[in-house]
Amino acid sequence: MVWSSCVSCRVGGPIGLTRQAWYAAARRQEKKHFQKDLILEEVRRIRRKIPGIGTAKLHEIMRNFIMAHQLKLGRDKLHNLLKNNNLLSHKKRKRVKTTDSDHCYYKYPNRAKNIIPDRANMLWVSDLTYIPLGSNFIYLSVIMDAYSRKILGWHLDKTMEAQGSVKALDMALLSRGNSNKALIHHSDRGVQYCSWKYVDRLRDIGVIISMTQSGDPNENAMAERLFRTLKEDFAIRGFVSFSTAQEAIEKAINTYNAIRPHASLGYLTPNQAHHRNGPLPLKWYPYKKIRFGNVHYPDHYQKTG
Repeated sequence: MVWSSCVSCRVGGPIGLTRQAWYAAARRQEKKHFQKDLILEEVRRIRRKIPGIGTAKLHEIMRNFIMAHQLKLGRDKLHNLLKNNNLLSHKKRKRVKTTDSDHCYYKYPNRAKNIIPDRANMLWVSDLTYIPLGSNFIYLSVIMDAYSRKILGWHLDKTMEAQGSVKALDMALLSRGNSNKALIHHSDRGVQYCSWKYVDRLRDIGVIISMTQSGDPNENAMAERLFRTLKEDFAIRGFVSFSTAQEAIEKAINTYNAIRPHASLGYLTPNQAHHRNGPLPLKWYPYKKIRFGNVHYPDHYQKTG
């Protein structure tokens, strides 16, 4: 009698499992697959806005989602899930020279070399990059606040002439308002930034002008890194029409400022950081040095946050 009862309790399940254990295992497996699909769908939703975002920032954006659904999802687990489903972002590297420093205009010294900003609108960095448009190129000029990483001004133009950079500058100055606090504007030595039209605009409002002293990209590393983020995370790589490019870039910049968290800002967004003062909670990475252009942060500054 005991024997038949034991046999009946194992009917319908694998050898060695009771019926209850088999159903419990099936429910756990079903829940696991449901959670996996839920996570992947959220990843795809975020990637529709920021196509190339990496695992660390993706995990940070998903914190509220993870808590709301009571998921156990660490960064490494998310990385493995993306890898197993071919959803890791792949970076493409390609460079075209956009800086022409062989000109007759005056080149200003590097006054940003030892500056670590502790407030917004203390140091701006600017640069110009190319974007493929069919068989030609268009050019994006950007001005970013070095403290908050917020893009304050930008302009897309069909030529590399100074007018595009000046329009980006005018947008940034409009966001600054009538502030009389000291401001340094840092750029490379390209003809756009050394031109009289651009320089006079800065000098008229008392902005301190700073430029790189060599071809080393580390002297304008923040601006270089910004363009890499826009091209890789937001897929700003090439377009078939100028209007399409302008619309996509505007959307990318708004998303960059408002949604994308920065590890170098303690995972704040640029919009959040722009309204703060004092040292920001930088994340410390033991495997690499945090650099501000060619300036290394002190050890105590790196390890906060």
